[in-house]
Amino acid sequence: MTSILQDDPLVTIDDIRAASNAFANLIENTPFTYSQTLSELTGAQLWLKFENLQFTGSFKQRGALNKLQSLTAEQRCRGVVTVSAGNHAQGVAYHAGQLGIPATIVMPRNTPTVKAQRTAKFGAEVILSGSNFSEASAEIPLLVEKRGLTLVHPFDDDLVIAGQGTVGLEILAQEPAMDVLVVAVGGGGLISGIAVAAQALQPDVEILGVQSERYPAMAKFLGCWDGTAMEGASIAEGIAVSVPGLRTRRHVEALVRDIIVVPESTIETAIALLLQIEKTLCEGAGAAGLAAVLAHRHRFRGRKVGLILCGGNIDNRLLGAVLQRQMVREGRLFRLKIQVADQAGALGLLCSEIGLVGGNINAVTHDRTFLVSDAKSARVDLEIEVADPAVRDRIEQRIVELGFKLE
Repeated sequence: MTSILQDDPLVTIDDIRAASNAFANLIENTPFTYSQTLSELTGAQLWLKFENLQFTGSFKQRGALNKLQSLTAEQRCRGVVTVSAGNHAQGVAYHAGQLGIPATIVMPRNTPTVKAQRTAKFGAEVILSGSNFSEASAEIPLLVEKRGLTLVHPFDDDLVIAGQGTVGLEILAQEPAMDVLVVAVGGGGLISGIAVAAQALQPDVEILGVQSERYPAMAKFLGCWDGTAMEGASIAEGIAVSVPGLRTRRHVEALVRDIIVVPESTIETAIALLLQIEKTLCEGAGAAGLAAVLAHRHRFRGRKVGLILCGGNIDNRLLGAVLQRQMVREGRLFRLKIQVADQAGALGLLCSEIGLVGGNINAVTHDRTFLVSDAKSARVDLEIEVADPAVRDRIEQRIVELGFKLE
């Protein structure tokens, strides 16, 4: 699928600089700013690279454009093909459209709707196939052979790696005295490029990868993880890659010290914190760097840490679920099961008293048939939201004081 061999020389800083020059004024040099609040929360000095502010919502358009600009006139005429869970797809579709190159994009069927729709709006042909990245990838060889298309690989291509490495070039040009850069890892293109830039410009900077415990393929390859990959649905579908690239594995093995594996729940928390504190929208992959810091605070305490917010394309429904689940973790959203007398006014009294204490009732289920032990009682299930988690104790205390049975 690519002519680049595993034993070819690594990408160089000159390759990355060439990519930067090739797409000057076509790709945003995104902000890299200090986060005071997140730094106070974690004990580290956190700097954020806002790649979620790129036009297509992620860093992926860097590598895509660098590859597209390298094509011959004949290759451009025939068109390109790629496989992607969404961000690389949008980068290829958008820049192919700008360059007048026909693009065919294969995406897994469970790709977030926002990513699939936006890819199609950029003018690409979108083919939904397979339940994950690996199954979708199976379509590529047939399309290449049948249509004569050129593959723009999402990560396992030196031109793509060089394009992604411009993120590191920009970070270290602005803040050369970083201690560590934490990079989300799927196939490995971004961390490979950033590691090349760091090795050339600031070799003392530690490069750490981060993966979800559901897809820790690169961590397993590097010997950083001996657990069992669960795979399946992931909040970080942008880095849900079962098999990293050959070229990226070689770069990671040579240049990356460690890869941290984090739970899905911590990635969800990171999404919520970035939205609440920084007022910036990140998808799961984009929040993975912060998740690593949250999960291993001792490792980063006092250090100057750069996080790449590598993508911001998250489905609205999924975002809503993440924020609701975070409220549950914080104790600001909970459910109570209460047995009350099946008589007029009992439910009204219960709800009124909860409101007086400070609880906002979102949902009520009142059952007098299936969930109670006697005919004179009813069970009420309440979903309650509070501004302060401590209010829950006061609500439960008041319920008991009123003579209701809290189950």
